[in-house]
Amino acid sequence: MTVTDSTAPESAAGSSGTPRLYKGAVSTTSVNVGDRQKTAQRLLRSTADRSYDGELDIDWDAPLVDGAPWIPIHRLTLRGTKHWDELTDEQKRLLTMYEAVAVLSYGIFAEIALSTNLMRGILRNPGFVDDHIRYALAEVAEETRHSTMFGRLINKTGLRPYRQPKAVLKFFRLVGFVPMGPSIYAGTLLIEEVLDRLQREGMMDETLQPHFRQLMKIHILEEARHITYAREELVRSIQSRGRISNAAHRVAFALMVNFVQEQIIDPRVYRAVGLSPVRGMIDARRSPQFKETGQFMAGPLLEFLYDAGMIKGPVTTRLYKMSGTLPPELRAKVDADRRR
Repeated sequence: MTVTDSTAPESAAGSSGTPRLYKGAVSTTSVNVGDRQKTAQRLLRSTADRSYDGELDIDWDAPLVDGAPWIPIHRLTLRGTKHWDELTDEQKRLLTMYEAVAVLSYGIFAEIALSTNLMRGILRNPGFVDDHIRYALAEVAEETRHSTMFGRLINKTGLRPYRQPKAVLKFFRLVGFVPMGPSIYAGTLLIEEVLDRLQREGMMDETLQPHFRQLMKIHILEEARHITYAREELVRSIQSRGRISNAAHRVAFALMVNFVQEQIIDPRVYRAVGLSPVRGMIDARRSPQFKETGQFMAGPLLEFLYDAGMIKGPVTTRLYKMSGTLPPELRAKVDADRRR
């Protein structure tokens, strides 16, 4: 399979075992990538031709639309819990704003984390002034603008951002000691593609707040380039390492999947509808909706990682099953691999 600028599958493999198709290519158990510098040149051209500035391309002076939700109602984390039917329509709309602010707050933290890893890669790269490095720097610039855009929209709501707990911030400092490799690039994709999946759905919903829809359009367009870059770097990183190193990175990333899904929505959002953070968090995670949304967000990414060789081995597959993010079709493939 050749990695392309497409961020989502064009068609899925059926029960007959037909190869999964991504835009312009057929996937096999081995994923191939093109020339690194040519990819960088293509992404640099795209950056020059199709870039936006959230400061200018969102009408910040326009008022919010009264009564418009911020995210699709069916993606609220309390949907499917015993509290759902007790909420009024106004409470549900209010909760969409709080959960949107939680996602934007997490997005700022994630963009900073991604930029930090990009800068680590730049410092380690012997090329230093080649097109690959130039694109990495261009991506850091875009991630910085995204964080500014997210922060400005949070300000528009009048709410305070949700900061990550101190334990998470301390853990992030330790990530700097983790060797660059498949798990780091897969972690980048985990953040970018999971949020991208939600934003693509929200962007098409004309009932949502226009400011948030425009933000999603900008972010989706620019993140498509970042996803292409990270996918290719992931494949190159896997191909350059041995079995033991790749196995360690597979386990590290599987642990990451369990961790990140829990961090996107801060449980303090539930105070907006009269629930304690602990009660709301427990009930939301017990709901079938939580698992359904997790599979919706992570499904295309996990399909790609399976093709790239990141989902295999008893420890790794057990961790993915614990996360609840494996779509049924992919879980069936993983189980079939283990029986062989």
